Amino acid sequence: MDIRFLGGAREVGRSALLVDDRLLLDYGAKPTTPPAWPLECDPEAVVVSHGHLDHVGGVPALLSGRDPPPVHWTPPTHEFTRLLARDTLKLHGGTPRCPFAENEVRRLGEVSVEHGYREPFAAAGYEVTFYDAGHIPGSAHVLVEDDDGDRLLYTGDFHTDAQRLVDRSTARPDADIVVCESTYSDVDHAPRERVEERFAEAVRGTTLQGGTVVVPAFAIGRTQEVLLVCNANDIDCYVDGMGVEVLDALVNYPEFVRDADALRGARTNARTVTGRDGQRRRIADTNTVVVTTSGMLTGGPAMTYVPAIADSPTNLVAFSGYQVEGTPGRDLLETGSATLDGRRPPVAARREFFDLSAHADHDGLRAFLSAYEDARVLVNHGDRCVAFAEELRADGFDATAPERGERVEL
Repeated sequence: MDIRFLGGAREVGRSALLVDDRLLLDYGAKPTTPPAWPLECDPEAVVVSHGHLDHVGGVPALLSGRDPPPVHWTPPTHEFTRLLARDTLKLHGGTPRCPFAENEVRRLGEVSVEHGYREPFAAAGYEVTFYDAGHIPGSAHVLVEDDDGDRLLYTGDFHTDAQRLVDRSTARPDADIVVCESTYSDVDHAPRERVEERFAEAVRGTTLQGGTVVVPAFAIGRTQEVLLVCNANDIDCYVDGMGVEVLDALVNYPEFVRDADALRGARTNARTVTGRDGQRRRIADTNTVVVTTSGMLTGGPAMTYVPAIADSPTNLVAFSGYQVEGTPGRDLLETGSATLDGRRPPVAARREFFDLSAHADHDGLRAFLSAYEDARVLVNHGDRCVAFAEELRADGFDATAPERGERVEL
């Protein structure tokens, strides 16, 4: 078995891993401006860990040939990929920024093969099994076993603590090789209860002073988590963007969420924005809370809300998720300025980060990897993959951090 890292190596974004030039694990986009894509490949089959843009954004580009590969995933991941693909077409279709067209998006349904957790299936000559990764609904650790009995565990993105939307990852299947994400390898998350308290205090304080709160949130997972937090803390809010479609879609997958009744309650609590910029500007002028895409300010309704509230320090931009280097969200959070929709307005509004992460932190990663002390560990999906691999080696692990394009023989 050998692995080629087509993307996601020593970076966050465009995750893609090719096993023996046959089986592709994920094929995502890097949400920079313009988007960046993995190296090209022609796999026999594709297995997708979960439905976030950085793991599935490029999948339609694999379907343009006469004999496209089957794509294996959980039902929610299939649904989310379709929504993301249509959103990408809306933003970038017909330009060099988008490597696929409407025809490839339509083919997603033709090549889709859906699976539940712990149900082994065959793909490109391997036995593959999904295990609940506790990241977003439908997210999976991917276990790949070849004919010689070698077992590769691709963690995808995962969390070892429970969230309101999904429960934590508990599966630790036997594996000889582990490809492990490392997004928060240098961070210890504050207790979730305290983060939620801080969020609620900041939101209430802002609105009581007559300000507006804009919460940029990933459409898939984070929007729904924030709405659950708002509802649990009696915070009225609006919801805008693709997160509304995801929220409505999740009603059809109650077995993939932690508390379907709580999610329905959060849906009832949130007022939906119809999508007109005039309505958005009126909402931005009121002392309210708006949960909106995109989470890293790379597009979507946030392009209307953030500039509309930017001129007053009474207002608050409350970031709820990781900001990839090179994105407007990262720039705004770190420097107080960002290019938004082609403009760079001065931003007097306050910026705060609330760590509602769906990823394992340093202690969570180490706790997970404690089950794999005898395995070979390949660190990916992080800003400091090399440093985390060095830490693991110092503690006795056989760990490295491959580069993009590198082929690792196992």
